[in-house]
Amino acid sequence: MKHFTFTFLLSLFVLSGFSQHVSQNSGWFLFLNSTKLNDKWGLHLDVQLRSADNWDGVQNFLFRPGATYYINKNSNATVGYLLANTYLKGDGLANNTLTEHRIWEQYIYTHKIKPIYAQHRFRLEQRFAETAGGDVFSQRLRYFVRFVLPFSDPKVPFVEGPFVALQNELFFNVQNNEKLNGKLFDQNRAYAAVGYRFSKRFDVEAGYLNQFIDGRTRNTTNNAIQLAIYTRF
Repeated sequence: MKHFTFTFLLSLFVLSGFSQHVSQNSGWFLFLNSTKLNDKWGLHLDVQLRSADNWDGVQNFLFRPGATYYINKNSNATVGYLLANTYLKGDGLANNTLTEHRIWEQYIYTHKIKPIYAQHRFRLEQRFAETAGGDVFSQRLRYFVRFVLPFSDPKVPFVEGPFVALQNELFFNVQNNEKLNGKLFDQNRAYAAVGYRFSKRFDVEAGYLNQFIDGRTRNTTNNAIQLAIYTRF
């Protein structure tokens, strides 16, 4: 596994060296809520705003509701819908807003590694995207892993206090990638943050997110300052 991981990361580095590379700076805001209706069912909501390069106005708006089934205390599955708008700037654009609709399914497994709380998420997306070249349908697979380390007694449940969070997410175009970047690998998002849990229902965190996008003709690194609010009911 270690050799596979090293080879995979090295191949991404080598391939990126043959493409034009651009760097951007932006800000992201996330609001994420999970509400349990009963022992087995709940609701999911994810709302995001992302700025354009150099904080030049809002570029992306995402609205992602879903319905969650709680399999057991460590795992759950969600099915949902996403509306994503991308706001473009430029003279002569016939349409300055590109809209994408998605159906998505995900599975989350959580566990504890001594003082660390770990979460693994597998998400499949059916994407109906409006692009400059026309409408595109594709499917994308995402794997997300997150670790939270509280600054509190590891022998008791973490319900209040400061914490640090580390996470990473890989994106893969598993259908019709020839209509996107022409590759299986789409992007990677690495993130580190500090946060505070005010109660078992409310977290706030802020950190740095490095988004690497493997484009068809150029690669993009987006350096994002991210503010996130988590609520649980």
